[in-house]
Amino acid sequence: MSDLYSGTDLFSDFDRLQRQMASLFNTFPSSIRASRLGTFPAVNLGATDDSIEIVAFAPGIDAAALDVSIDKGVLSISGERKPSLQGANDETRIYAQERFSGAFRRVIELPQTADPDKVQARYENGCLTITIGKRESSKPRAISVQ
Repeated sequence: MSDLYSGTDLFSDFDRLQRQMASLFNTFPSSIRASRLGTFPAVNLGATDDSIEIVAFAPGIDAAALDVSIDKGVLSISGERKPSLQGANDETRIYAQERFSGAFRRVIELPQTADPDKVQARYENGCLTITIGKRESSKPRAISVQ
């Protein structure tokens, strides 16, 4: 019974299952806890006391082609990435194409603490960084004891 609850055995079983599923679908996810396979752009989500931080990894996109919007507590990131084969024509045979191209849209539900009036977006070196301020009422505050 103790082998069943051993952390290393459990994670090795998950790892084995992940590899089997990846070989079945010819994909290689970075983590069994990762989002859907093939989701573009990949995102990291985090928070500070003052803001919600979102980084979308979207290399090869013109910043003007990105559309970022917030509506009813939902952040939407959309755009289009053009095909990467330059000079390709009808005679070009493609043997492998791992880089995503085409239209995309990611939707992220924001917590109620997000303030849609305090949003900044910056695209640099293939990373779209979105900072969303938190509502004043949701920030921790110190209370003086008298």
